[in-house]
Amino acid sequence: MRILITNDDGINAPGLKVLHAIAAELAGEENVWTVAPAFEQSGVAHCISYVHPTLISEFGQRRFAAEGSPADCVIAGLYEVMKDAPPDLILSGVNKGNNAAENVLYSGTIGAAIEGAIKGIPAIALSQYYGPGNLTLDDSFEAAGVHGADVIRKILAAPDAFGTRPYTTFYNVNFPPVPAAEVKGTRVVAQGFREEQHGMGMKADMAPNGRKFLWITGSPQNTPSGPDTDATVNLDGYISVTPMRADLTAHDRVDALKAAVE
Repeated sequence: MRILITNDDGINAPGLKVLHAIAAELAGEENVWTVAPAFEQSGVAHCISYVHPTLISEFGQRRFAAEGSPADCVIAGLYEVMKDAPPDLILSGVNKGNNAAENVLYSGTIGAAIEGAIKGIPAIALSQYYGPGNLTLDDSFEAAGVHGADVIRKILAAPDAFGTRPYTTFYNVNFPPVPAAEVKGTRVVAQGFREEQHGMGMKADMAPNGRKFLWITGSPQNTPSGPDTDATVNLDGYISVTPMRADLTAHDRVDALKAAVE
């Protein structure tokens, strides 16, 4: 098995080292290729660098940095770095912080997995929740590092795990904010929504020269996201696995809308 790994925290991010170790455990060091952003690209979602070229540099054997988004990195991996023998699996992460609930919609980590799925390549995004239970650990990615390979093996072994085109299934995995030994298990759950947070906000600030700058602000992450959903089970100590597709159609509304507008 050949694995392409990427992230949105950048080529030097500690979570990427954790992901490399997970991928090497699954497929062997010689079967892991890295194409990651040269600089942090958190919050860029499924953005692609459509209007300007992407510089790519080789950092080592099978290790490349691209000056672009995570989705750019997947495209670079498929059409340049691994063009002669494409990957069997794309892994994105391990993100520093959760990509549960509404965070999914902003995440560059998820954006890379979406790009892989659009191309028909099995793709899994992995993120490490942060909280009081793991912030002071020597390795805050401990839960992901210890349990990551096993979770991926179980996903790959599921019947028809990735489905068929045009919109194949990809997976969003979040590891709870606890030490590895305190992980209670794995739950397959839906994406949630933190009712009180409403996603990102904005704060104005004045520079010394009198010019106004606007800063994007986050929201508290320790709020559950509803029963049987990702953030809720993560905060309860479980790994969450959520199957997803890039098809944004609200299929449950199609028939009613037809009756109203056709």
